[in-house]
Amino acid sequence: MRSIWKGSIAFGLVNVPVKVYTATEDHDIRFHQVHAKDGGRIKYDRVCTVCGKSVQYADIDKAYESPEGDKVILTDEDFAKLPAAEKHEIPVLQFVPSEQIDPILFDKSYYLEPDSSTPKAYVLLATTLERIDRTALVHFTLRQKTRLAALRVRDGMLVLQTLLWPDEVRAVEFESLDGVAEPKSQEIKMAETLVETMSDDFDPDQYTDEYQIELKRLLDEAIASGTGKVPEQPEAAPAEMDAEVVDLVAALQRSLEASGRRAAGSADDNGKAAPAKKATAKKTAAKKTAEKPAKKAAKKTAARKGA
Repeated sequence: MRSIWKGSIAFGLVNVPVKVYTATEDHDIRFHQVHAKDGGRIKYDRVCTVCGKSVQYADIDKAYESPEGDKVILTDEDFAKLPAAEKHEIPVLQFVPSEQIDPILFDKSYYLEPDSSTPKAYVLLATTLERIDRTALVHFTLRQKTRLAALRVRDGMLVLQTLLWPDEVRAVEFESLDGVAEPKSQEIKMAETLVETMSDDFDPDQYTDEYQIELKRLLDEAIASGTGKVPEQPEAAPAEMDAEVVDLVAALQRSLEASGRRAAGSADDNGKAAPAKKATAKKTAAKKTAEKPAKKAAKKTAARKGA
C-alpha cells in the first residue's frame, strides 16, 4: 500500500504523526466502452459549447447556477480563500460513546500508520480508545474537502472513517406504512424462531461475490474461444415457481421447514417436546392399543377354522 496523506493527530497537547492509507479496494472487473460495429474504443472530449473547441483540463473553471438561473464562475484562487481545517492536522474534537454513531453516517475508511521512529503516542491513543470504548470525532481534510470523521481502533491500529454530514442523510416517510396493523403474536413468535435457526457468528470469509466469479468465468471462456466473445450456452429450463403464499404465517412455517426445523417441533424453555409432538405420540399409542384386540380376534377365528 502507498500512503495518500501525511499529517498528525492533535490529541490535546499530544501530537501523533501518522500516514494515511485507503483501507478498502474495489475488485469489480472494469470494462472499456467500444463501438459495437468495429470494436473501436470510445473516447470523450471536453468541448466548449460556445467556440466548439477542445479545452484542456487546466483551462477549466467551475460554475454554479442558482435555482433562479444566476451563474457564478469560481477559480482555484477563489476556492483557496475558503476556510478549511489545517490540511495536515487531524484535530480531535470530542470523544463520544461508540453506539451513538448511526452506521448510516459512515462513508470511507482509512488506516493510520505511525509516522515516527518512536510511535509511543500512537500506541497510547489506540490503547486509550480501546479501554474507554469511545470513538473520537475529528476533522479530516483530504483533497481540499474537510469532513467530519470517526477515529477508532481495529486490531490494535487506528482507523479513520469519514462521516456524512447530518443533512446528507435523507429524511424519509413511506405512505405505504401508514396505518399498517401490528404483527400478531403468533407471527412474531414464529419469526423469532426462524431468526434463531438462522443465527450464527459473523464470518465474512464464508460469503463470496458470485456475480464477479461468474463474470470472470465468462471472460475466461471468451478468451479461451479465441473469438473475443462468450460462446453461446444452451439456456437452462426455468425453475418451477411456487404459488404465491399470501398467508404470512404459512410463509414463516414453510421457511422453518426449509431451515430443517418445524416451529411445532421446537423445544420449549425446559427442553421438553412441544405439544404438537405429544399429540402425535398419543395418537400413535391409541392406534396401537386399538390394533391389539383386532389381532387377537383374528387369531381366534383362524384357530376355530383349523379345528
